[in-house]
Amino acid sequence: MTRGQPVQSDDDRRQVPVELEVLVGIGIVLGGLCLFFAVAVAMSYGGLATVDRAILLSLRTPGDLGEPIGPLWFEGFVRDITALGSFAVLGLLVTSVTGLLALNGRPQRALVILAYVLSGNLVGELAKRFFARPRPDLVPHSVDVMTLSFPSAHAMQASVVYLTLAALLAATQTRPGVKAYVLGVAALLALMVGMSRVYLGVHWPSDVLAGWSLGTAWATGCWLLDRHLRGKRQQASGE
Repeated sequence: MTRGQPVQSDDDRRQVPVELEVLVGIGIVLGGLCLFFAVAVAMSYGGLATVDRAILLSLRTPGDLGEPIGPLWFEGFVRDITALGSFAVLGLLVTSVTGLLALNGRPQRALVILAYVLSGNLVGELAKRFFARPRPDLVPHSVDVMTLSFPSAHAMQASVVYLTLAALLAATQTRPGVKAYVLGVAALLALMVGMSRVYLGVHWPSDVLAGWSLGTAWATGCWLLDRHLRGKRQQASGE
């Protein structure tokens, strides 16, 4: 090592280049949007009906479509998982986090997070009304539902909320492995919530796939926008 050259720590050497993070983010946004529109078009023309029906039926007990496959305790477990994507749970989670930010002297940050989540909810609701797809009637529903089917609000909002909050937490970490763990846990929660909706018979698989893709694209797009705006504020304050 040359004399006078600053010593780099292991964390510094493990940092992911900023440009690479942004490019990956852009790729996720574009990929998510493309997948959502591909699923939406295929669904509108009936191209996914066979696959949707086959998957939904495969999760029911042969000879008794009212009973999901697996032991009784597993159905209760899935009901608990699906609650992680409910309006009540996600609303309490977002309220708690934004309240903590506000009490910690970061009210603007709290409002930004709230705006990202609420705007995602609005986009999902508009998409539901535009496509107006009825809920599955192939099998009995294991939980009560009252809204339209496409895209899955549980899958989309779980993706938006958990990934947005995970990005907020990951931004406080320096080690890529820790960031990947935080984002991975958030993605796993969103995946489990979406799969629970299909298992319980209240969504077609294509509804959930569309919710995942649109929610992930929205959360990633908000992260990119937030990163850009914070960078501009830092430049302005430096001047």
